[in-house]
Amino acid sequence: MEQSHFSEIITERLVLRKLQSADWKMISYLRSDKEVNKHVKRPSAETKAKALEFISKINNGIENQENYYWTITEKHNSEMIGSICLWNFSRDRKSAEVGYDLRPKFQGNGIMNESLKSILEFGFIKLDLELIEAYTHQENEPSKRLLKKNDFKLVPGKKDQHNENNLIYEIKGH
Repeated sequence: MEQSHFSEIITERLVLRKLQSADWKMISYLRSDKEVNKHVKRPSAETKAKALEFISKINNGIENQENYYWTITEKHNSEMIGSICLWNFSRDRKSAEVGYDLRPKFQGNGIMNESLKSILEFGFIKLDLELIEAYTHQENEPSKRLLKKNDFKLVPGKKDQHNENNLIYEIKGH
């Protein structure tokens, strides 16, 4: 597989760009807000130092091609409103996991659907992935609807060893 370096992605309404230090306040919010994280188990980033540490870790992972992480912004406004990533690649780099979050005030407007479609295309075409998985909490109905709308299928019986409340969905490349 040819390794692909980070690419900014432009959709009809959005720009998916690289994470910047200036995004630290939104990273702090998205990783620490109780509502945003009610269905997610992950380390918070409630301080500027923790948010900047997270940004550095993500960007190092991009440089080392361990992950791809996009900041979601609207075309007319470069302020971060969410994120979407491909990470947790298999050893043979044929499968990866997708993850995403979005500020609540932007939810329900098709933004994550538009973002996910572009990331699936990037993963299957640019990275030549064969499979993309998504782990979502069994009570996260909007996330489950998003995944089903994008042809992800529930993997019956597969368990998330880090969160027993998660369901695992997958989509295979075409």
